[in-house]
Amino acid sequence: MDLAAEVPTWKRALRAQGKSDATLSTYGLGVERFLRWCTDTGTPAELTKANVQAWLADLLDSGLQATTATTWLGGLKRFGAWLAEEDLLPNNPIERLSPPKIATKVTDSLTDDDLRRLLKTCQASKSLRDRRDEAIIRLMSETGLRANELVALQLDDLDLNRQLATVTKGKGGKGRIVPYSPQVAAAVDRYLRVRRTRAHPDNTQLFIGAQAPGFSYYALAKTLRRRAAEAGVAGFHVHKLRHTAATRWLRAGGSEGGLMAVAGWSSREMLDRYVAASAAERAAEEARGLNLGAL
Repeated sequence: MDLAAEVPTWKRALRAQGKSDATLSTYGLGVERFLRWCTDTGTPAELTKANVQAWLADLLDSGLQATTATTWLGGLKRFGAWLAEEDLLPNNPIERLSPPKIATKVTDSLTDDDLRRLLKTCQASKSLRDRRDEAIIRLMSETGLRANELVALQLDDLDLNRQLATVTKGKGGKGRIVPYSPQVAAAVDRYLRVRRTRAHPDNTQLFIGAQAPGFSYYALAKTLRRRAAEAGVAGFHVHKLRHTAATRWLRAGGSEGGLMAVAGWSSREMLDRYVAASAAERAAEEARGLNLGAL
C-alpha cells in the first residue's frame, strides 16, 4: 500500500468529521515527517511498530523535544486508526505504542511587577493600539485565554454587564464561558470607544489592527513582544500570559476545578504542572518565614 497516496483521503475524512485546519495540520505533520524519514533513511514506507520506534529514536537523538515527538506520534496513530477502520490495514499496529517520556517542567509565569510594567507601556496615549493592548494583557493574564481564542473573539462574545466572555472556538472545538473582573471590563470599554471610530461597521472581530482591519495570531504575538521589550520583561512569549493566569488563580486560593473550567482543560495533565509551580512558590514563601538559617 502506498501510504502517501492515502493521506489526502484521510485528511478529507477528518475534515468531514469537523476537524479544524489547525488540527489537520497538526495530525498531518506527524505523518509527513514519518514518510520523509522513511525516504531519507531508505526504510520501506510501512506503518509498523518497529519502523515507528526507529523513527522516534532518531527524532529524539537529533535533539527534538519529547513533547513534539509525542504530538507527531499522535497524528501518526490517528492515521493508523483510520487505515484500520477503512480495512486498508488489518489493525492499527501502533495503537499501543507508548510515547516518549516527557520531563516535568516547572511552568514559568510573569510576576505581578512584570504585569504592572507591561500595562504601564499602554498608558502613553489613548490610541487604539494602547487601549487595545491594555485590554488584551488584562484579559489574557486574568482568564488564561489561548492566543487563538483571543483573536477569534467577536464583539457579541463579550457581555460587559455580566463580565463574561464566550469562547466559541476553543481547542478541540470545545466552547466555554469565561468570567473576568470589573477592571478588565473597564479596559475593554475604553478600547471599544476608540474602536467604534476606527472599525468598519461590518467588522465583527473584537480586536482589530491599528493599521489593518484584521488582527491575527502573528499580529498579537508581535505587539505583545514589543510591549515586553519596552517593559524590560525578559523571556516573554504569548503563552506565558496563560501560564500567568493559571498561577495567579491558584496563588489567590482559586479552586483547581474552577481553573480547569476557566482554562478549558478536560484532563488534569496540564493543571498538575501549574499546581506544582504554585505549590513550589508557596513553599518558598513559607521557608523564608520559617527562618531556618538562624542557628
